Amino acid sequence: MAFSTLEIDASQVEHLAELFKLAKQKAPAAIGRAVRRTGDMTATRVVRSLTAQTGLKRPVIVRAVKKKPSGSTYALKSRGGDVSLKYFGARETRKGVSAAPWNHRRVFTGTFIKGGRFPHRVGLDLGGQVFKRTGAARVPIVKQRSGLFIPTEMISGATKDTFLRSVATILPARLQHEIAAILGGHA
Repeated sequence: MAFSTLEIDASQVEHLAELFKLAKQKAPAAIGRAVRRTGDMTATRVVRSLTAQTGLKRPVIVRAVKKKPSGSTYALKSRGGDVSLKYFGARETRKGVSAAPWNHRRVFTGTFIKGGRFPHRVGLDLGGQVFKRTGAARVPIVKQRSGLFIPTEMISGATKDTFLRSVATILPARLQHEIAAILGGHA
């Protein structure tokens, strides 16, 4: 007849209890670190995606998207209105100004950046803005906008997908890393 014996060493359980106490004390800080790192990595990906989606230059997007880390939360915020055509690589042609909102170049008929007759156009010192006359007279003129709103673009299309995918893949790995660092450092 064979006998088996299983023994439990109480010192091993006490050691685990100490690890769990330590982990419980350090867990909020570890979660915060994981969220901040995930937020920073996601922000980089969102800026890259938003640049491709809108057609705006990267520095414009970086200025528009603000990072707001706070404890165990991390927000990407943007505000603003209809972006001027000047930010989309606007250049003047005989028919009007060519610009590329949403990374799609087209001519905005009847608009202008410079003054005078072609081909001897001169700058108007209006900051590179694109204008259009509202009537037959020389004035009044109105600054032209693209119809693109950065806050709206942030929560739609490829940028939204990039954000959700990044958080879903990066956050669990960062949490696992931070918890392993807590437990591994005192095991």
